[in-house]
Amino acid sequence: MIVWTLFLSMIAIFLAIDLGVFNKEAHEISYKEATKWTIVWSTLGILFSGVIYLIYSQNWLGETAINASPWQSSVEYLTGYIIELTLSIDNIFVIAIIFKSFRIPLKYQHRVLFWGILGALFFRGTMIVFGVMLIEKFTWTTYLFGAFLIFTAIKMVFSDEESEFDPKKSLIYKMVRKLIPVTGRIDSEKFILRKKGLYIATPLLLALILIEFTDVIFALDSIPAILGITTDPFIVFTSNIFAIMGLRSMYFFVANMLDSFHYLKYSLTVILLYVGVKLILANHYHLSIGLSLSVILVSVIAGVLLSLKYKKEHERG
Repeated sequence: MIVWTLFLSMIAIFLAIDLGVFNKEAHEISYKEATKWTIVWSTLGILFSGVIYLIYSQNWLGETAINASPWQSSVEYLTGYIIELTLSIDNIFVIAIIFKSFRIPLKYQHRVLFWGILGALFFRGTMIVFGVMLIEKFTWTTYLFGAFLIFTAIKMVFSDEESEFDPKKSLIYKMVRKLIPVTGRIDSEKFILRKKGLYIATPLLLALILIEFTDVIFALDSIPAILGITTDPFIVFTSNIFAIMGLRSMYFFVANMLDSFHYLKYSLTVILLYVGVKLILANHYHLSIGLSLSVILVSVIAGVLLSLKYKKEHERG
């Protein structure tokens, strides 16, 4: 519990500094600032693999840790972190659509994403606990998770859900409007206004609720994917959290560049297919963590390079 408490305390301190110091006043996140923070969070996420090595070499998690070598634990963390970060690309696309739909000004978007992270910590933590429990108690659930990932991968190739998504037509949006009055007026950074004794939801609250909901939906893909790499709760949780923490700065860094990565969707498809197959084979044959990391890295790099080549040829033609 000490290790878990220290990790959660560290995240709380990061968030407090973020909101109370660097983003105390609402402002537009510039490309330069987004780049800086993307580098910072990516560096922290990668360097934490060294902390994982230290924790597992000293056995600070005791009996709660999966019996694996410190080196393997570090590689599993890195693999999970890369998976979560890569699968976040689709999430970024949907967040951009939500902000555009509700006309959320750029200077207020960071505040919405900040509070969205707090909700993601709770929901993802809960999903990870139940996912690990299911796999450990009922080994046949690996077949279900694997089949679900393969289905998702195939669906991703033949559908274009992002362009079809309309937040204002979603069930969640309609439910919120039934529960609380909604205004189209944005009043500073307020999520709720009080007028004549009534509480009224602003577009910021609607955007926040929809972002939380879509994060849960995307977690249905990403959490089974990382559970295909390891079922160690600490590794699954920490890799998820570092990926989520970096999602805000990555959003401002990547949101305007999504059209440039034409083939990245196929990289995500390959990753989901591979992990799906790995889960199905888990009870019969073990695919090494080194192979998993190689497949993921090659898929992402190939997708980026092919996308850049496609963009270059498209601009010429």
